[in-house]
Amino acid sequence: MSTAAPEGATPPTGGPADPWLAEAVSRWYLLNARALPWRADGFGAWGILVSEFMLQQTPVARVIEPLRAWLERWPSPADLASVPAGDAVRAWGRLGYPRRALRLHTCATAIVERHGGSVPSDVDELLALPGVGEYTARAVAVFAYGHRHPVVDTNVRRVLARAIGGNAQPAPASTRRDLAAMETRLPDDRRDAAVVSAAVMELGAIVCTSRAPRCGECPVAEHCAWRAAGYPENSGSTRAAQARYEGSDRQARGKILAELRANDVPVDAETVSALWPDAAQLERALASLLRDGLVEADGDGTYRLPE
Repeated sequence: MSTAAPEGATPPTGGPADPWLAEAVSRWYLLNARALPWRADGFGAWGILVSEFMLQQTPVARVIEPLRAWLERWPSPADLASVPAGDAVRAWGRLGYPRRALRLHTCATAIVERHGGSVPSDVDELLALPGVGEYTARAVAVFAYGHRHPVVDTNVRRVLARAIGGNAQPAPASTRRDLAAMETRLPDDRRDAAVVSAAVMELGAIVCTSRAPRCGECPVAEHCAWRAAGYPENSGSTRAAQARYEGSDRQARGKILAELRANDVPVDAETVSALWPDAAQLERALASLLRDGLVEADGDGTYRLPE
């Protein structure tokens, strides 16, 4: 979801397939893009990489302030790599899925060791970094360095499924198929291609949403195959809803991590055992945190964040 509309960029004429899509979404984006921090000029590759880690499974609004604080504290990969991993887990706070903090710390360490502290621009080198997947690698290469690559997330897949395929929701993800679908719709110019990639993501995020699309505001409505077909529903199974958080192992894990974050010294087993009423569930949650490397056990029966 990260990019700015480059200064001076003009709406592209479109790629070889469906040129109306590239032209319409880029014109719309240049007028309607949200003012997000990672879209600011000079935000930098490290800032974009951190934002992409934080934006995984977390809404934009919840990321903005933690991202600002993170980059003030650790403005470079070397700054983060120089501190214990536990500091990253503590600073992650309530963003959720705290393994991302460990992966980001490991990623920063690898950037220092392999690339002299500079985030690489090559997709294959980015993919080789811990915690960096297909989407994040291309997002950094395109939005930080201006390379021309297709960048595909859930929002992009949904826009293409509706506007081009006439389906309410995209088919199960396929990296090769999804990248090829976007690649054929990118303009040749890399600056224009970056605008189109960002524009399609933005359109899916705020207009062509999953549950309540605002078709009256959509810049491609007149060409949309789903609209032309009368908005048919997908047949077959739909994605299962996420399990309830209240009373779950995830909540128990969160209670343990919150207690360890709040203490600069190791926490004894008695304190940990009082954090959750179900002893078996607490033990299961603690075991999973130990297994994930988010918590470490000392020989004296106390627990702490990783060093």
